[in-house]
Amino acid sequence: MINTTKLTFTLAALAVATPALAQEVNLYSYRQPELLKPLTDAFTAETGIAVNVAYLDKGMVERLQAEGARSPADLIFTVDISRLNEAVEAGLTQPVTSETLTANVPPIYHDPEGHWWGLTTRARIIYASKDRVADGEVTTYEDLADPKWKDRICTRSGTNAYNIALTSAVIHHHGEEAAKTWLEGVKANLARKPQGNDRAQVKAIWAGECDIAIGNTYYMGKMLADPEQKEWAESVNIVFPTFEGAGTHVNISGVAMTKAAPNKENALKMMEFLSSPEAQEIYAHSNFEYPIAEGTKADALVESWGSFTADPVNLMELARLRGDALKLTEIVDFDG
Repeated sequence: MINTTKLTFTLAALAVATPALAQEVNLYSYRQPELLKPLTDAFTAETGIAVNVAYLDKGMVERLQAEGARSPADLIFTVDISRLNEAVEAGLTQPVTSETLTANVPPIYHDPEGHWWGLTTRARIIYASKDRVADGEVTTYEDLADPKWKDRICTRSGTNAYNIALTSAVIHHHGEEAAKTWLEGVKANLARKPQGNDRAQVKAIWAGECDIAIGNTYYMGKMLADPEQKEWAESVNIVFPTFEGAGTHVNISGVAMTKAAPNKENALKMMEFLSSPEAQEIYAHSNFEYPIAEGTKADALVESWGSFTADPVNLMELARLRGDALKLTEIVDFDG
């Protein structure tokens, strides 16, 4: 059951928005409204269109399905390609054609049919202990299955969306059988049962429970900004691993227009605004992510972590492999 207390406004409040109230757009988001506020404020200042944000920590697809054609949501905003694709596969989105979007979003970061569009990326990297891991000791995702890391790796649940996306990338590059062997190898190297979030893995390195961990880049920025967690962050180095013969695995923050979209014109305006280089930089700087439009730059702190070459696979290919990745993760009982 969806916890409706997590919503920033109720369905009843949204339902009063009729087509006559043209100067608004309604957004369902997996990210908290305060993280989107710099963007929504800038959009409203530029267009005069008000943005209503409903935050859901889970159950977005189920909510949209329950609301059906009467849904007040115009756009969905989420982190992780699998969540975007889940909405597409459920028939809850509509394709969008826009020269502006096409110009601002590279082909590997949007659905070929226009159902979803990426805005910023984050890399799935390795946090490595400054004291116990030498430079160059780990360089690839394949390295994580090497027995030399036995009892030295921490990670969150293997069924977490971020790890499922990474496993999907392993399947893409090496096939199912090799991905299964890789998962078994990583599991054999775990220092503890998968648990917690990405920040908890860095804390575990700081506490000496493990030496390396898998996590998203933006958590480093968030930890450095938190007085309690700053010490954890300062105990690790960021390593940008690659797939053998390819690049570093990335995931996206992205947007899609709902099938019901009562304010379709305004929704398209917001999508185009969000894709603009200026908006991408605002959002990326606020959340320690990487803008993807040509000519954009990441925040200075993010750039200080080093550069990497993103894996060139279209993320839709990884989304299609999500079911296979989840099945393999369960077969090897990764979290057991």
